[in-house]
Order: sequence, then C-alpha cells, then structure tokens
Amino acid sequence: ATGLKEPLSFHVIWIASFYNHSWKQNLVSGWLSDLQTHTWDSNSSTIVFLWPWSRGNFSNEEWKELETLFRIRTIRSFEGIRRYAHELQFEYPFEIQVTGGCELHSGKVSGSFLQLAYQGSDFVSFQNNSWLPYPVAGNMAKHFCKVLNQNQHENDITHNLLSDTCPRFILGLLDAGKAHLQRQVKPEAWLSHGPSPGPGHLQLVCHVSGFYPKPVWVMWMRGEQEQQGTQRGDILPSADGTWYLRATLEVAAGEAADLSCRVKHSSLEGQDIVLYWEGSLVPRG
Repeated sequence: ATGLKEPLSFHVIWIASFYNHSWKQNLVSGWLSDLQTHTWDSNSSTIVFLWPWSRGNFSNEEWKELETLFRIRTIRSFEGIRRYAHELQFEYPFEIQVTGGCELHSGKVSGSFLQLAYQGSDFVSFQNNSWLPYPVAGNMAKHFCKVLNQNQHENDITHNLLSDTCPRFILGLLDAGKAHLQRQVKPEAWLSHGPSPGPGHLQLVCHVSGFYPKPVWVMWMRGEQEQQGTQRGDILPSADGTWYLRATLEVAAGEAADLSCRVKHSSLEGQDIVLYWEGSLVPRG
C-alpha cells in the first residue's frame, strides 16, 4: 500500500489567468493524488520533475513528445480562448481552470476525467470523445463546446492521452516511486502555548510534524478520557513531502495540569507518543 488514499489519481491542473487582451499567466502542475510530482516551467516550456522517480517508466523520447505536445497545446489554448473571449462573453479579468487525469482503484485503472471551469464554476467536460457543456453553465458553455468539437483530431489526441497515456504513466509512476510512497516516517511532537483565549484561560497547542503517510490521530487527553474540545487544524505539507498538524485545546488555567497530548501513527507501530502538559510550560509574561 502507498501512503496515499484510494482511489489514487494522477492529474494535471492548468490555471490560466487572463488579465486583459494581452496579459496572461499560466500555472501548470502534475499531482499523484495530493502529492505534487511535476511542475511546468513557462519560461523554458519544459516539464520539471520534482522527485527522482517523477519520470515513472517513460523514456526521454516520450517526455520530449509530451513536452512538445504540451507547449503547442498551451499556446493554441491561449490563442483560442483570446480569439473567442468576446464571442463567448468572457469578461476580463477571468480565469480558466482545467483538471484532467485518470484514477486507479485497487491497482486497476477505473476511469479518466477532464473538466474545465470558468471563474471557478463547472463549465464543460470531456466525455468519451467530445466536449459536453455542464447544464448550469448555459449557452456560453454550449457555444464553447461547439467550437472545441470542430476539431476532431485534437479530441482524438485528448482521448488517447486520457485513456492510454495517463493509465500507463500512473502505473509506472507508482512503481518507480514505491520506496518513497511506502516509507514510514515517525512524527516529532512538542507542546506550546497558543494566544490566550481570555482571562484565566489557556490555549494548549500540540504540534505534530514530519510524519508520513498522512493519516494520523492526535487528541488531547485527561487520563484515558479524550477531550472533545480538541480542535484539529488542517494537515499541511512540508517541503520534504512529510506532513504537519496542530491540535489545540482551550482550558481554564487551573485545569491544565493533568492533560496530555496523544499521537497515534502507523510508523509508531502501536507505541503512541504521549506528552504531558504538567504545568511544565509556565505562561510567558
């Protein structure tokens, strides 16, 4: 099992911002579920591999082909959108977001997806071999699909990327990244004071950092009693591919003494980390 949740997906996110008729910005990234594996360098129009295994099992020739295809498509998409912006009633500044890729379920490819959003709302999607409007997106989307579906050759290439290239790639990527994705990295934990929630009250903070894979259980405890007031923040990524989390609890100052923070994680193999508050942290000031 990898450290990533099922279903696994490989997807590319393209965000194009059009500020006015001539000024635009382009952000492209590749993701294996919630782990970023690739980015696109707009200056050199090249794919940047973020991990030693990000090439999967594709040859340099295949990567060169994909790079060229991507470069041409990006330029064409920009020109096309700009040309039809007025006709489609896209008003500057606007943003187009495209997400496309494929999914794996229990090691088998279960399908592919390609969606385009305009200003953050569902606009059109690619099904089988053609573009379809989202009903909520109205006539603008219908017209956009009509324009896109005029070029069946481009649609065939898109279909091939989604149904052949992507599934082959994700299987090779998981294989190449196996050691990295299956690793177990133990968390470190420490306690600190948060900002005071009010007179006579404390905010206790339990920091848990540097763990992999992502699933983790963190709870403030009084003896064996889970403290339901525990507030968990989001699990945030660190630069080295591990995760960070903080769990806070607000208590009356006199009630902090016998509290502890307990951390469970697969890397600890049942040996939970338990840190006692013990009044060892005297409030500052």
